Amino acid sequence: MDILIVVGLISLGLGLMIVELIFIPGTTIVGILGFGIYVYGVYSSFGAFGTTIGWIVLVSTMVISIAFVVYSLKMNAWDKFALKDVNKSRVNEDSPVALEIGKEGISISSIKPIGKGEFENREYEIRSMGNFIEENKPIKVIKIDNNRIFVEQLNT
Repeated sequence: MDILIVVGLISLGLGLMIVELIFIPGTTIVGILGFGIYVYGVYSSFGAFGTTIGWIVLVSTMVISIAFVVYSLKMNAWDKFALKDVNKSRVNEDSPVALEIGKEGISISSIKPIGKGEFENREYEIRSMGNFIEENKPIKVIKIDNNRIFVEQLNT
């Protein structure tokens, strides 16, 4: 029964670390918890089976883990989870900008320096010239460059 507990702890720990690497990027509680369970599984083998078997379990789990990582990297097993598509679209590219310089609208979000604005009941991604503009403020188009809409806040 002890062997099932040790193998289960080591497998669960290794599984959580793999989940951390693939699905949850960065160092989070899942990876730390997985590593802790992994180490506790090896530690439990020392208590359950003695020092000699404990060292055998420690060395074998390290060798198997390293071999698994090296094999998976060489066989490109992680490519199934990798994002390979490249986003080549641009802002406001779905339709031509139907705005003209001088058109007035309202900021939907804060613009610092990029945000959203509404002109003629249509939402656009807009930019300021480096100034902060709060939301729900009147704005005016001052420049259009390659579908990038530059605005300034109107004085009210």
